[in-house]
Amino acid sequence: MLLKKYPEIGTLIVRIVVGLIFFMHGLSKFQGGLSGAAGFFEKMGIPGFMAYVVATIELLGGLLVIIGIGSQIIPFLFAAIMLVVMFVMPPGERGFFSSHELHICLLAMSVYLTLSGSKLLALEQKLFARKEVG
Repeated sequence: MLLKKYPEIGTLIVRIVVGLIFFMHGLSKFQGGLSGAAGFFEKMGIPGFMAYVVATIELLGGLLVIIGIGSQIIPFLFAAIMLVVMFVMPPGERGFFSSHELHICLLAMSVYLTLSGSKLLALEQKLFARKEVG
């Protein structure tokens, strides 16, 4: 069975998808103007400067996760962002779950990467590989 033979393929797919989604969210914040994002954050009760922090984590962190650097540490930051989003943003007309289903999926995938890491095609495996002695 393919998955038994190559268990890291699923994790690689999750890593690339999570990285791409966060990268695109960060990019949209920069393209739309960070002052607008800061104003939105303030409206939600979060200090405006955090928009700059979040946008940078999403943009740079997303790129780093895609190429496989920091594939456990950065998803931890993504998970923290998703938790804040879920509890600060009011639920929409359809209720908490329907309003936050993407956030819940991104939270779950980020926690998965935090706990498991992703070594397949990860640049950090090449950059920080330990050489066996003996």
